[in-house]
Amino acid sequence: MENITFNRSSGPTIGVELEIQILDPETLELAPLAPDILKKVPPKLKNRIKPEFIQSMVEINTDICSTVAEVEKDLKGTYSKLNDIAEGLGAVLFLSSIHPFSKSGDQKVSEDFRYKRIMDELQLVGRQFITQGLHVHIGVTDEEEAIKINNTLRIYLPVLLALTTSSPFYESEDTGLMSYRAKLFEALPLAGIPDSLYDWDEYTALVNLLEKSGVIESVRDIWWDVRPHPDFGTVEVRICDLPGTFRDILAITALIQALVVALADQFENPEPHIQILRSNKWQAARHGLEGYYVDPFFGRRYTMREAATYLYRHVKPAAEALGSTDYLDEVPEILNRSTSASIQKDLYYGNSRDFVGMIRSMQELFFK
Repeated sequence: MENITFNRSSGPTIGVELEIQILDPETLELAPLAPDILKKVPPKLKNRIKPEFIQSMVEINTDICSTVAEVEKDLKGTYSKLNDIAEGLGAVLFLSSIHPFSKSGDQKVSEDFRYKRIMDELQLVGRQFITQGLHVHIGVTDEEEAIKINNTLRIYLPVLLALTTSSPFYESEDTGLMSYRAKLFEALPLAGIPDSLYDWDEYTALVNLLEKSGVIESVRDIWWDVRPHPDFGTVEVRICDLPGTFRDILAITALIQALVVALADQFENPEPHIQILRSNKWQAARHGLEGYYVDPFFGRRYTMREAATYLYRHVKPAAEALGSTDYLDEVPEILNRSTSASIQKDLYYGNSRDFVGMIRSMQELFFK
């Protein structure tokens, strides 16, 4: 069995990835301008502004950060440069997890061998996959801790999804879900909430088996909602929709970092049943913060807002130690005003079902 090296982190470092839509300035439809944008990215930012699955989106990512304040400064700088390049090409940026009315069949796959290979395998499922998300990496000190945290984080994934929902529309249709992205993503192989792993050896054996059998080419092809990332020495939370405001992105980042720290200090490693976790995720995807959450051990039923409030209070001491409470304290604000999905729906139905007007209003809210 080939060993997989986990590049250990010195502490709970942070890395954040944002997948951003590129729109035509007049119609506000998805526009395949990523190749033009990427040509104008300066060399020092080539690793920070990257191509993504389709040509109407790009990814920006931070350097390795120690604090949420560093994440804020880093993301603002990179986003500002990306926005300048986009404006220079007559394009605009938009942050949500699915464009509300562009057609999936109109999108062009990026000129990257890996993406073309994936699309060739996924066919219609892949062509429908025009989604964007927020991915947060948190550094952990060793591989066994990564497995322990990965297992326990699964309990809280539905709450993180409920706090970030931003994909209620798909191809001009109200899907009836607050996160349609979450359900589209589950159609992909090796996606969704993962099974529990006993230890690093079991993870290594699984990856080796998947690679040997040709199911995956590398660990990058494992698209779980949360996964260990051996190369970066992190646990990567991937379940989140892309929040519609910058302050919400920072709040969720602070919440995830504090949660990982809290779980690292937790002695017990409970084993929830996967069916309860999937049910809770459905509630988050379908109803967002208006759904309910079932305690996977005692069966007690909470509102999703109660579960989010409990999570916020649970990690507050860790956030205080990390110096990130100013960011974490935006979580109650999300609970008060709800998420991007709710705001999108209110704007759409309150303004004569006008998607273009809704997008323009959402853009104005991003840095407020």
